[in-house]
Amino acid sequence: MKNVAGRRPSTKLMVLAATGVLALGACSGSGGKKAEESANAAPGAGPRLKIAMVTHSGPGDTFWDIVQKGAKAAAAKDNVEFLYSADPDGGKQAQLVKAAIDKKVDGIIVTLAKPDAMKDVLAQATAAKIPVVSINSGAGESARLGAVAHFGQDESIAGEAAGRELARIGSKKALCVIHEQGNVGLEDRCAGAGKTFGGDLENLFVKGTSMPEVKSSITAKLQAGKDIDGILTLGAPFAATAVDSAKEVGSKARIGTFDMNKELIASIKAGDIWFAVDQQPYLQGYGAVDELWLLKTNGNVLGGGRPVLTGPAIVTKDNAAALEAFAQRGTR
Repeated sequence: MKNVAGRRPSTKLMVLAATGVLALGACSGSGGKKAEESANAAPGAGPRLKIAMVTHSGPGDTFWDIVQKGAKAAAAKDNVEFLYSADPDGGKQAQLVKAAIDKKVDGIIVTLAKPDAMKDVLAQATAAKIPVVSINSGAGESARLGAVAHFGQDESIAGEAAGRELARIGSKKALCVIHEQGNVGLEDRCAGAGKTFGGDLENLFVKGTSMPEVKSSITAKLQAGKDIDGILTLGAPFAATAVDSAKEVGSKARIGTFDMNKELIASIKAGDIWFAVDQQPYLQGYGAVDELWLLKTNGNVLGGGRPVLTGPAIVTKDNAAALEAFAQRGTR
C-alpha cells in the first residue's frame, strides 16, 4: 500500500481547498465589518453631541465642582461637548437655559431649585425638541416641567435621615442653616429633619454667597442661644464655617451637614463634624450626561419616569476613612 502522505493532491481537492479559503476569507471579511460596526456603536464614537448643564450654584460651593467632574467624565467617554453655566438667581438661571436653547444643544441638564422660574424656558426647550434632564433639586417638579429623568436624592427622605442623626448624637435644640432662601430642596431638607429629630429645630436663613455673612449670622445665633447644642448645615463649606463660629463663641454644639468635600472628611475624622449626608454629586453629573447620550443614541430612559436616587448615604467617623481617597481626588 502506498504512503497517503506522499500522494500529490488531485485537482478536485485543490479546488475544494481554494473554495474553503475563499469561504474563510468571506467569513473574516464579514467579521471585520461587524467589528467595525460594533466599534462605531461604542461609547465615544458617532456624531459629537453638545450638552449644556445649567445649575443654581453660587460661587465657591465645592459641591458643584464634584458634579462637574462626574459630568465631564461621562462626556469624555461619550464624545460629548460639555457646557457649564450657573446662577443662583432663578430668573438669570432661566436666561442661561434660553442661551443653551439658542445654541441648539442636543440636551440640557438643569437644576430645579426654583421651579416656577424655570417653567416657561423649559417649555421652550420642549418645543425645540431638546430633551431635558434635571438633577439635584426639584425631583417632584421634574416630570411636570418636561424633564425625561431626574438624578438626585429625595430631599425629604434625606432630611429625615439627618434628623435621626442629630438625635443620635445627642442634640436637643438645633439650628438648620438654609444658605439660599426660596430653594425648595433646602427647605425640604430642614422640614424632613424636623419630622424625625424629636427636639427643637429652628431654621436659620443666611446669605450663602457671602461666607463672612454666614459666619456672622451663625455666630450671633450661638451667642444669643447658649442652649443650642446642634447645627445642621446644608452644604460642606457651610459646615466648616459653623465649626469656626462654634469655636469662636465657645459653643459645644455638635455639627452635622449635607454633602462632602475633601476638607470635610478630615473634619469628620478629627471629630469637628459628626456626620455628613452624602447625595453623591459625582453620580448626578455622570448619570445626567450618560442619560442624554443614551437617549439620543439608543432611545433609553433611566428610571422609567421616576427619580433615580443617588442618596442619601450617611458618613461618620466610622466610615470616613474608607472614602478619603475618593474625596481627595474630588469625586466624593
